[in-house]
Amino acid sequence: MQALDLLLERRSVANLIEPAPEGKVLENIIKAGFRAPDHGSLTPWRFVIAQGEGLRKLADILVHAAKANNSDEAVIEKLKKAPFRAPMVITVIAKVTPHEKVPAFEQHLSAGCAAQAMQMAAIAQGFQGFWRSGEWMFHQEVHQAFGLEGEDQIVGFLYLGTPGTTPMKVPERKIGDFVSFL
Repeated sequence: MQALDLLLERRSVANLIEPAPEGKVLENIIKAGFRAPDHGSLTPWRFVIAQGEGLRKLADILVHAAKANNSDEAVIEKLKKAPFRAPMVITVIAKVTPHEKVPAFEQHLSAGCAAQAMQMAAIAQGFQGFWRSGEWMFHQEVHQAFGLEGEDQIVGFLYLGTPGTTPMKVPERKIGDFVSFL
């Protein structure tokens, strides 16, 4: 797939099946994340990969947070199943280093760019993915489980696998609705 086509046609696919990326393909995905903009060369990202038993562990982390919130049973049941929507979930974390010229906000953006680059690398190699966020990535119990400190922040959960369906058509948008010139 040509790079420009990849960028212009990117579309998340929520129906993901086995197999998950592995070996050199997974290594390329991680290395693409390393190419995110990184002011100050702080490498402000960490990637925690869950697959197999790791998906159950991720579900347990989310359920523990929901129970700490006194969430109702429907929420807990949904969280038990959430990580299993794909054969692999990469938790993308902004690991913030205090720096006088690079605020935490920039480091969070860098981690977000890493997630996007990783999704694009997966698609370029024949896999697919979707990026999820939600209230649980901000929950203190989840932060503790992932060892977050200070201004560290989960920026999303990147679900990866083999597309189980054809992606929907990319919606057409008028450039003029979103762009202006000074």
